[in-house]
Amino acid sequence: MASPFTLKWGILATGGIAKLFSRDLLVDPSTRSVADVAHKIVAVASSSSAARAREFVNDITEGKGDESVKTYGSYEELVADKNADIIYIATPHSHHYENALLCLNAGKHVCCEKPFTINAKQTKHLIRLAKSKNLFLMEAVWTRFFPISLSLQKLLHEDRILGKLHRVHADFGLEFPHRDPKHRLFNPELGGGALLDLGIYSITHVMMYLYHHPDNQLTAPEVIGTMLKAPETGVDEFTTVSLNFPKLHASGLATTNMTVRSHKHWIALIQGEKGDITVQWSPFRPESYTIHLQGQEPTFHKFDIPGHGMFWEADACARAIRDGQTEAAGCTLAESTLVMEIMDEVREQNGFGYPDALEALRE
Repeated sequence: MASPFTLKWGILATGGIAKLFSRDLLVDPSTRSVADVAHKIVAVASSSSAARAREFVNDITEGKGDESVKTYGSYEELVADKNADIIYIATPHSHHYENALLCLNAGKHVCCEKPFTINAKQTKHLIRLAKSKNLFLMEAVWTRFFPISLSLQKLLHEDRILGKLHRVHADFGLEFPHRDPKHRLFNPELGGGALLDLGIYSITHVMMYLYHHPDNQLTAPEVIGTMLKAPETGVDEFTTVSLNFPKLHASGLATTNMTVRSHKHWIALIQGEKGDITVQWSPFRPESYTIHLQGQEPTFHKFDIPGHGMFWEADACARAIRDGQTEAAGCTLAESTLVMEIMDEVREQNGFGYPDALEALRE
């Protein structure tokens, strides 16, 4: 049996999401029945200090440490490390665009946390740059790579268990009782608001089930959005996005907010002519769904995750790079651009923009 292809990672930023991703990189791939690819963290950078990066390494290895991992106190040093194949960007999304530019200009493949950028024009710039350098680029929409997501798409698109699909309602709401204007979700300087941070998951569920339906032929939806804005800072607090798919004659509804938590029994409701499927909490890390077919008892389906679940997107990066591809089929650059355009349209319809410096291009 051939040895697995090992992808060497550099980790840019040392916050909570970076810890989750890095710990998943260290999980034995055999626990998820993967034998063709593997992962190694070779470098970590903190914008504050190399000592902070070393603390991060100790943390993700449960105190064991790993002296083979280089640690840096600047992102510029990280992208100059010749041993790193790909950089995982885990900064707040207000910084994604500039961080990705830094990595791509240094000749590094990139896996960037969602949302890719603040707007679609920035995403398109990153794609142009990556293509010009023949570099791999992917938005880290990890939920798309979950076995449960692939199972649902097979049920709906191949098995057609619900028959003709009529509508999908996906929701992601979280309660943030301490409405600190400086918190990243409430601060416009950090790209705050429900839509970009939480709503992207609701939109992702609608896109997975309706946009990707074979009968839709990857036809973009018609978009209408409404917002209620937070009185403290003016970012979107409640956002509703209507996504109609005329080719399918099906309706999608993506809702998000920062005030009330989604219903515990479902975060996605998929309805068709033969019944419904409900997907249980959470929108970003779903583990179960229930099939409710007309005239039959509901059936519950559970999908165990041997870790946090971020390794599946990392595996997709590894396979694509191994095979000389510049994007991953499970999360294409075209669809990442389309989702950014949808969110741009919703913001434009509701007069919601970020500071000029955040929306600007760096060309």
